[in-house]
Amino acid sequence: MASIDEKPAPPPAPPSPPVPVVATSYFNPISPFFNAYDRFASWRRDLGLPHPGSVESLGKEVKATHLSTYIFDGARADITKTFSMNPLFQATHSFALGSQTAPPSYNFTAIYATPSVFMQGGVDHEGNVNGRFNRGWSPNNVTKFHAQFSQQVGHNMIQAEQEYQGADFNVNLKAINPWPTDLTGIYVGSYLQSFTKNLALGVESVFQRPTPDTSEQITSYLARYTSSDKSWIATTQLQGAGVMTATYWQKLSERVEAAAELQVVATPTRRDAIATLGAKYDLRAASFKAQLDSTGKVSALLEQRFTPTFSFLVAGEIDHFKNAAKVGVGVMIEGTSLTPEEMGYPPEMQ
Repeated sequence: MASIDEKPAPPPAPPSPPVPVVATSYFNPISPFFNAYDRFASWRRDLGLPHPGSVESLGKEVKATHLSTYIFDGARADITKTFSMNPLFQATHSFALGSQTAPPSYNFTAIYATPSVFMQGGVDHEGNVNGRFNRGWSPNNVTKFHAQFSQQVGHNMIQAEQEYQGADFNVNLKAINPWPTDLTGIYVGSYLQSFTKNLALGVESVFQRPTPDTSEQITSYLARYTSSDKSWIATTQLQGAGVMTATYWQKLSERVEAAAELQVVATPTRRDAIATLGAKYDLRAASFKAQLDSTGKVSALLEQRFTPTFSFLVAGEIDHFKNAAKVGVGVMIEGTSLTPEEMGYPPEMQ
């Protein structure tokens, strides 16, 4: 029996009325594209594709092996003074005389560089001035400027460039002598994409507008194939105007490299081809390059480093078809108060 002191339990509270749920249905026409892009980006990340490099460096290994940009004649001397390494600051005096194709010249160049900024300026004995400025906003985003001012008509140039390096692609936009009022100038855009771990494909388009009423566009298609062990690289560049360039580079051993290049021109007004074969041999304190092309030219260059701050160069070229020859000698001297370790030379060069 319940006690008389117990109070009766309160009646249960009435149940709350259900909250009405209003269903909202809408369709976003952009979301399917974002979803598809996210799936595509995730698939690319899973592939682990390498960075393909830039279009300008498509055949850099072949250019470093051949002598096209290194051969010279007469006598030359490069005297460099390094003031610091971090940040890098150095000045160079360059002298050249006795050349069969160029008059005597003098150039002064100064370089200042940090991890994010690169500045280079130069002036020659005729008063021609050139300069470069690169600014890295991030490891993947770089802005570049290049200017050249000369007393000769038609030799002045201003170039602005923007480059973005993605994980597996490279985008480059360039404007040469642009004029904003009438949009004259030369505009170049390129895109290079890795499709597999070995193959990269790209396109480059050049739009020239010398006058407001005249314009021309040339599109090139690029391909670069790198072996899995990176011991050989093959590239191809095909222009719509009927010009094709193909290169092949192979590292034969730790010190020996070989490269071949084929240029074919098949236009209504010109049909010819030039094949070039070169080799590079790096010794302990020297470097030897040799080159042979289908025009009958045989070239060679020897660079001997006696000390980390002194190098001696000997260059020679024989043109069998024209029965001509030229020889060049040069020295490169570097003066610095830094130690060889601070300059980054290996122990055997000290």
